[in-house]
Amino acid sequence: MTAGGYFGQALVVDAATGTSVAQPLTDEILRAYVGGSGLGTWLLHRLGTPGAGALDASAPLAFVFSPLVGTPLTTSAKFAVVAKSPLTGMLTDALASSQFAIAGKLTGHDAIVIRGRAPRLSVLLADGDGSRLLDARHLAGRTAAETDESLRDQLGRGWRVAAIGPAGERGVRYATISHDGRHAGRGGLGAVMGAKNLKAIAVRAAVKVTTADPRRVLAAARDLRERSFGPATAKYRELGTLANLLTFNAIATLPTRNFQAAEFEGADRLAGSAPDEAVEGMRRVARSSCASCTIGCEHIYRVGGGKKARVEYENVFALGPMCGVSDPGAVLTASARCDELGIDTISAGGTIAWAMECAQRGLIDAPWLSFGDPAALLRALDEIGTRDTPLGFLLGEGSRQASLTVGGGSASFAPHVKGLEMPGYEPRTLHAMALGLAVNARGADHNRSGAYEADLSGELDRLDGGDAHVAAAIETEDRAAIMDSLILCKFLRGVFTDPFREWAGLLAPVTGWDVSAGELHATARRIVLAKRVYNIREGWQPSDDWLPERLLNEPVVLPSGRVATLTADRLRAMIGAYYQKRGLDHQGFPRPGTAAGPGLD
Repeated sequence: MTAGGYFGQALVVDAATGTSVAQPLTDEILRAYVGGSGLGTWLLHRLGTPGAGALDASAPLAFVFSPLVGTPLTTSAKFAVVAKSPLTGMLTDALASSQFAIAGKLTGHDAIVIRGRAPRLSVLLADGDGSRLLDARHLAGRTAAETDESLRDQLGRGWRVAAIGPAGERGVRYATISHDGRHAGRGGLGAVMGAKNLKAIAVRAAVKVTTADPRRVLAAARDLRERSFGPATAKYRELGTLANLLTFNAIATLPTRNFQAAEFEGADRLAGSAPDEAVEGMRRVARSSCASCTIGCEHIYRVGGGKKARVEYENVFALGPMCGVSDPGAVLTASARCDELGIDTISAGGTIAWAMECAQRGLIDAPWLSFGDPAALLRALDEIGTRDTPLGFLLGEGSRQASLTVGGGSASFAPHVKGLEMPGYEPRTLHAMALGLAVNARGADHNRSGAYEADLSGELDRLDGGDAHVAAAIETEDRAAIMDSLILCKFLRGVFTDPFREWAGLLAPVTGWDVSAGELHATARRIVLAKRVYNIREGWQPSDDWLPERLLNEPVVLPSGRVATLTADRLRAMIGAYYQKRGLDHQGFPRPGTAAGPGLD
């Protein structure tokens, strides 16, 4: 009998025909990998052809749900999109929240996996009747939001849509998949979907999912809801993540002009201080929540032309300080433009910042492309989205591949790990985070390694990385592996005082399993290792667990006068200690006897 919260099967679709088959998922597999990111990793191991390119027809694209989806637990309306990344050549797993998660799961499946390539631009439909294709050639070039609106008008009530924008159709390697204004953003999943000739996938609920103990689930949901209104989430409700901009700037942790500095003179202008007018010249017009969420972290501002844009730290960092742009209107217009094109703001900003420095050094013939120029930022985004100029095509490849094409030493300052552009955290002043970014399976990623929390906790010296930083990086990576598989929002992490025990307390009444904190901790380690094993299968090498040379050779001077340095020897020592604690050999490969988990070859 299948555990509560699950259907015990994945829908595996052939995009060439629109037909599908059911892939059984045993209780052993479900308990070992839970759902979301963990289960998606297992599906890639099982259904992906080793060594196949990320954009090959045979490459699987998995939309993966979790046992908590469809329950009243706050923030649980989430899903993971998992595939081999066209940006890194390794595993990527992007999480997103929307009604798509609930409708997708209630098709009667724990995951929907797509292989093959449609003969023409199409929409994949999935519901209780299985799967089928719908011609979508009339939607070519449309934004994801326009596609969503058009399809829901065409299909009728009950359908939920995840779509790609123009960038996904044109193969930009950091294109996104969007739904209800939210995005599965990192790693180029929109390009994978575009390579399958799919403009969108539309799902409609057909069944209900049962839980093992509905009363206990409801009680747990009430308790979690109350805690979600507490001080641990107040920052996100009242200020949003943009508050990080001023905080990070004050402690020299704000990457600026492609990591040439760690403080930005325009931070005050971008962030402001008044709660209702926190971005100069623009007024906050709404605060919003994701589906099934009680936190309400979204802060919406009006930008030019009557458009609206979400204000979040990462998009403001990447399109503002990273590119030297301090004009708040231009930064939010650029963020809205990324949404329209369907591209990841972090990779877009990082790649453009790299190109600005290349132009500054005379390595790229683009004299108009300069730090601090809002018009240059917007022009570069448009050229990336259309890929109709040599520069736009080059930048659509991401900073790693572009630096290999341009040469001239530009790879040393390309801001990526494993090909994924870096988020808004300065590794030279956050040593636990430096390790987390270097070893993470997805690449430079702040959501799979929240080690910056330890750096900023005041409990260790963030400029003197050592064993305590290694332990912190491992613990935050383990916690993220479970939160991303259950799936729960990271903004809830502060409400849990004994996380693995409390997460077991949420999973047990849903599934009926007698799950313990110790079992979930082992599950976390299994998922982290399974991701590494997948990457090794696809060509990972020890040199991939490293940071850009700039960060190891150019120190940062703090406002206090202290010099922040991250040396190659220090990073290498932390990586070695991490490998040892993870059961890996000195090069990062699993030692004999280190099991990756059930169902993996």
